[in-house]
Amino acid sequence: MTVLNVDNLSVTRGTRRLVDEVSFSVTPGQVVSIIGPNGAGKTTLLRAITGDVSTHGTLHFNQRPLAHWPARDKAMSLAVLTQSNPLSFAFTVEEVVSLGRGPHSTGATLDRQICHEAMAALDVAHLASRLYPSLSGGEQQRTQLARVMAQIWRAENDENRLLLLDEPVTSLDLGHQRQLMTAIRQFADSGVAVLMVVHDISLAAAYSDQVLALNKGKRIALGTPEAVVTETLIEDLFGTDFRVIAHPVSGKPVVLAG
Repeated sequence: MTVLNVDNLSVTRGTRRLVDEVSFSVTPGQVVSIIGPNGAGKTTLLRAITGDVSTHGTLHFNQRPLAHWPARDKAMSLAVLTQSNPLSFAFTVEEVVSLGRGPHSTGATLDRQICHEAMAALDVAHLASRLYPSLSGGEQQRTQLARVMAQIWRAENDENRLLLLDEPVTSLDLGHQRQLMTAIRQFADSGVAVLMVVHDISLAAAYSDQVLALNKGKRIALGTPEAVVTETLIEDLFGTDFRVIAHPVSGKPVVLAG
């Protein structure tokens, strides 16, 4: 069963086709990463799925047209982390993460437990009482991911869950990049479908089941990291020389500057 099914999706702005008849699906427990150069249509594709831009084609979430979902029902099973998440109010980290529980009616005790589990997974539990505006950019990013993960932390109905992420490792140091990607991978392993835009191709290859390569709005390739992250394809995508080697431990592709 697919959680998300995208069929011939297109987005047009004026005379420009930003996304051009893209098709793919995401299943429970699967991580699909979207890669491509600037302007390839990666973020626009995510915005099309969330309903932020007008589209042509079909989008189904849990076997139903996405547009037919009531907002609250959808929010209980689908969470989104955008690139920019400005928040200037003097909320604590715990209060920010608890915003993710808004669509639910599970009670304060369970909601607090879920928020603490999500904060622990993203290494922000020790920041729970800190004011959000006082955090570093990386700490704010981890807090925001904890928020959206808390939103769909538990399967509270019969619907499969979907997490959409737009460049989630922005502002993070190398250690927290790995920790965040590990948390996303573990979240997927619990049965959540994950679709994310990832700038670092080696990170995408290391943690994903499938990689979707876009260029000029078109789907260039879709498959396992080993099948998609090749020197020929990466050089064609980015227009410069790269080397792709196998990681000595995992065997996953690692992209090096040529």
